[in-house]
Amino acid sequence: MPREASPWVHPTPAVEPGTESGLALHAEQVRSWRENGFALVDGLFPAELVERARAESAPLFPAAGSPESEAVTDYGSKGIMEFPTPSDAINEITLHPRLLGAVSQLLGVRVRDLRLTQSEPWPKYGRQRRAAGRLDNQDQRMHVDYPNHTLTHPADWDSPEAVEILLYFDAVEDCGGATEFVPRSGPDDPAYRGPLVRTPGLAGLEFVNDRTQAEAYLHEVAPDIAQWRAANLYPRARSVQHRPGSALFYRHDLWHRGTPLRPGAMRLLQNMTFRRADCEWISTLHQGWAWAMYRPSKVMVKLLALGSVEQRCVLGFPEPGHAYWTRGSLDAVRARLEPWGMDMAPYEEAWSQRPAAPPGPDGSPAFDQLREENARLREELSALRARLEDGPRAG
Repeated sequence: MPREASPWVHPTPAVEPGTESGLALHAEQVRSWRENGFALVDGLFPAELVERARAESAPLFPAAGSPESEAVTDYGSKGIMEFPTPSDAINEITLHPRLLGAVSQLLGVRVRDLRLTQSEPWPKYGRQRRAAGRLDNQDQRMHVDYPNHTLTHPADWDSPEAVEILLYFDAVEDCGGATEFVPRSGPDDPAYRGPLVRTPGLAGLEFVNDRTQAEAYLHEVAPDIAQWRAANLYPRARSVQHRPGSALFYRHDLWHRGTPLRPGAMRLLQNMTFRRADCEWISTLHQGWAWAMYRPSKVMVKLLALGSVEQRCVLGFPEPGHAYWTRGSLDAVRARLEPWGMDMAPYEEAWSQRPAAPPGPDGSPAFDQLREENARLREELSALRARLEDGPRAG
């Protein structure tokens, strides 16, 4: 099926860094995401960082036009660039304060109440053939992303649970393959009346990715759904006009699709997702971050030890004042991470200012108080032994 032309959506600039407000996004960008499902933004990251991220990532993938690129028929990096990645620039983008601030604005929660669930750069190629058949991603059917992110269904539109981001490293004029999406026009928009299940792979329908084959399949097994999609989705599609550094903020419940790249071209982008901390039904798409702690590069250890309190929280590390922190856990985490530069001061300060623990049910001291007292007594005993050993010995 040939691609139909669709109107372009152009990016708008983010708030300039260092402004008094400290915000990353303008109010209109936040409103667009919350009401229409998207915000296309330029200037969120330094241009040098974007250039470095592409330079560090592109050599790890097949070259455009190569026989190997013809075999790349789906999204993702096959694990080689899942966070934490070998690229310092990609990791820096993932936890960049401006990005975390933008997501915080969109979801209306503190940065400390965000959780990273996905970060991965991956390529798409303009190929000569669709080697994966009905599963090929060259010319996708219109879809929503929630089915492989959450165990449930997105909450009501006005209670968003997650933010998904596509950060582009190439200009659409150079590679083609513009991302298309359907903006929500308001509460009565027929495209967004739930449940959002009128797509292959949901509600008893087989998964088919290729647009032509997906719509043909629906015409055969669910003609009413095929007609609804033909009337409410494809004619309303808008195309993303992106350049290096453009970021598309969207949602798991936004209708969108990928379109064919120019033959022989390659497009590289970084896919990221953040959820609210309380939405545990939204899955982390990669191996847990702790799985990388033993890598010889120590990339995850360094990110954790040298990151800010907010960046650690986004990875699931307990914030200062959390119930996890006791005298014992503070000392244990210090022993593990302080050699790598971890500053435990924020956690120590919050713990020192905690309210006194209530006594046990029989009036005895609470367990944490007893553990603290035991630790103090052990320290005093160790000091006494040291003094005795260093004192004068009888001849």
